Amino acid sequence: MADNIVLRFEGVSFEYSHKKPVLDGVSFSVRAGFKAALMGQNGAGKSSLFKLITKELTPTEGRISIEPGAGVAIARQVVSREELDLSVEEFFAKCFAEKKWNVKALIQNVLEVVHLPVPPFDKKIREFSGGQQARLLLASALIQNPDILLLDEPTNNLDPTGIEHLTQFLINYQKTCLVISHDADFLNAFTNGVLYLDIFTHTVEQYAGDYYDVVEEIARRIEKAERENVRRERTIEEKRAQANVFAHKGGKLRGVAKRMRTLADELEENKAEVRREDKTLPSFDIASSGRTGPIVEIHAVKVVREGTSVVRPINMILKRNTHLLVSGPNGIGKSTFLEALARGDEEIATITSEVTVGYYRQDFSTLDFGQTVFDTLFASLKEKNKELVYKTAARFLVPVSHLQNTVESLSEGQKGLLMFAKLFLEEPDLLILDEPTNHINFRHLPVIAEALDHYTGTLILVSHDFNFVSQIRIDEVIDLETV
Repeated sequence: MADNIVLRFEGVSFEYSHKKPVLDGVSFSVRAGFKAALMGQNGAGKSSLFKLITKELTPTEGRISIEPGAGVAIARQVVSREELDLSVEEFFAKCFAEKKWNVKALIQNVLEVVHLPVPPFDKKIREFSGGQQARLLLASALIQNPDILLLDEPTNNLDPTGIEHLTQFLINYQKTCLVISHDADFLNAFTNGVLYLDIFTHTVEQYAGDYYDVVEEIARRIEKAERENVRRERTIEEKRAQANVFAHKGGKLRGVAKRMRTLADELEENKAEVRREDKTLPSFDIASSGRTGPIVEIHAVKVVREGTSVVRPINMILKRNTHLLVSGPNGIGKSTFLEALARGDEEIATITSEVTVGYYRQDFSTLDFGQTVFDTLFASLKEKNKELVYKTAARFLVPVSHLQNTVESLSEGQKGLLMFAKLFLEEPDLLILDEPTNHINFRHLPVIAEALDHYTGTLILVSHDFNFVSQIRIDEVIDLETV
């Protein structure tokens, strides 16, 4: 299948509702063995484009062609809520249209590829850590041996070892691969090109090179378009001024004036459309009440050693304006520790009474997916104020058109920004953050890091993004690998 066109979009349009397009007349092609990054702003429709390739969605117009006999598999961003109670064997069995009698052998082989120890086959998916679930999602695609591999934010929740292993795997991978990721360095390690989905024009532009090459090319195009528009604007002003002069002279010159106005209007219509750059979060601060004294006293942590949970005593008191980093490899118990803190497990920690807790779960399960975005933000306000909801939504790049939509309808990246908007309104004394960089556009991360660095409440953070963590003041560290 080498050098063949394995995937082609021809004039493809798609919309979820009338006058809300995701794709508008999109055309591009991908050759067998090509590795491309699919990039675009949060909410642009990248995951929807993947669903069109897998035929989970159907185009409104146009045609999507896949090389006859070519298989497609996708490693999704998150395990669906319906799959969390499946066993390992059931989870992988769902990957095949027909029953595989050797499914256990296939599972063992593919888990070796993703660097995950083979667990009991009856273990439930919800019992795995976020990083382990990320590896299971990747394995669920690879076990199908697809010709076109689609990866949707595959580095989310992975520790550095996991990212390194995945990167090397993709460098050696011989088949076609399309990847959605906000990690530019990860993408640049193995991709040959970029498919850029523009949230404003709803079109896809195809570029050779890596993400940084694309940024430079876009900047050159913007500069060229702006220069062309300045030249056209001068000509438009000249023609309209001349038309006014000729119109006042009357007679046959009125016809000349009309032609000049027509020319000016045509030049106006044909002005180059200047690409609008992706929006970046404006600076923000998460306020806290200024409460003094101890905020939380940590008594112990539960650490997973060789599949067994072991309790390790810890004596740590966190006061206001203290930032704690909890570190350790995937599966050691970091998320479990944060969850125990948030639910008030007194064996693990004691939170001072009347302390307001803000909890960012990596799976967003603290959000009510059936609630509207507006109601989610409105419920977070201490003093009810509809205008503040609209202002906060705009600040966190949630469009007004999305406010009456359900939380479930948002992209994963938009859910992440909604979580930060919610925390912004809650003004918590204790902020518990579990992998808050997952799904978030990397342009926003320095802004979020700055907000957390300035946070004067008590912060407890889990993150595998070392660059992100390096921008935040850290006062205490609990390394679960060494306790």
